[in-house]
Amino acid sequence: MRVENFGRVLTAMVTPFKEDGSLNYAVAEELAVHLIENGSNGLVVCGTTGESPTLSKDEKKELFKVVKNAVGSKAVVIAGTGSNSTKEAIEATSLAGKLGLDGSLQVVPYYNKPPQEGLYEHFKNVAYACPDLPIMLYNVPSRTGRNLEPHTISKLAEIENIVAIKEASGNLENACQIRKLTPKDFAIYSGEDFLTLPLLTVGCVGVVSVASHLVGVQFQQLIKAFFEGNTILATSIQLKLFDLFKALFMTTNPIPIKASLRMQGWNVGGVRSPLVDLNPELEKKLTEVLKELSLI
Repeated sequence: MRVENFGRVLTAMVTPFKEDGSLNYAVAEELAVHLIENGSNGLVVCGTTGESPTLSKDEKKELFKVVKNAVGSKAVVIAGTGSNSTKEAIEATSLAGKLGLDGSLQVVPYYNKPPQEGLYEHFKNVAYACPDLPIMLYNVPSRTGRNLEPHTISKLAEIENIVAIKEASGNLENACQIRKLTPKDFAIYSGEDFLTLPLLTVGCVGVVSVASHLVGVQFQQLIKAFFEGNTILATSIQLKLFDLFKALFMTTNPIPIKASLRMQGWNVGGVRSPLVDLNPELEKKLTEVLKELSLI
């Protein structure tokens, strides 16, 4: 089951909506193909950027099918099937496996703030219930209220189909400890665009990115340069894109990335309540950054 990794650049894909708020599956299909043709090795569907908390089970199921059918064997599709309910996470992950997806993203259970023992049992039970589907853990304490600690990750990495982690704690020390305590074939992905290069230096293999909607090719160049020993080029690309990385998180993700895609002409629609679209002041700042990089 252990796989080397899912690829270097995975895009945490937005979920397109129509004007009436329903899902726009046609645009999702078109966007998925575009992303794979422009630097992405794979897609994470129904994650944070995909507004998973506001999607129904039926919407998620259909989106999984549409995106997987769109890219076929050209790229991996990872389903965001985590939950703060172990039972619901198992049900959703089992469905993703039956639909032929390539992996599952399992977020740390949010709101109920389980202790580390509870987190271990949660992920173990999901993995054991869905043994044929590779699992990527997702550590994002700013969203969940809990940090998945390195010693817990180390224990989870012993489970055959828990093969990777999206590390979005923003803590370089956390990433170092994870790398020290896990097998070499356990893949660590940066979960924050602006920390990708620093995390590569401590054993990260790639990124689960928001910015790759816009700069997937540049991200591939950055990571390739790093692994080829051209740190000067890698640093140059990182710094060139730094303002974009920060602009895309000037307010809650995915508000800025959806605004950026609309500026490029993508009919992705707005965000679902309780999120709200970008205000004029922030939109002006975002526009300036996108123009500076010739992205619009």
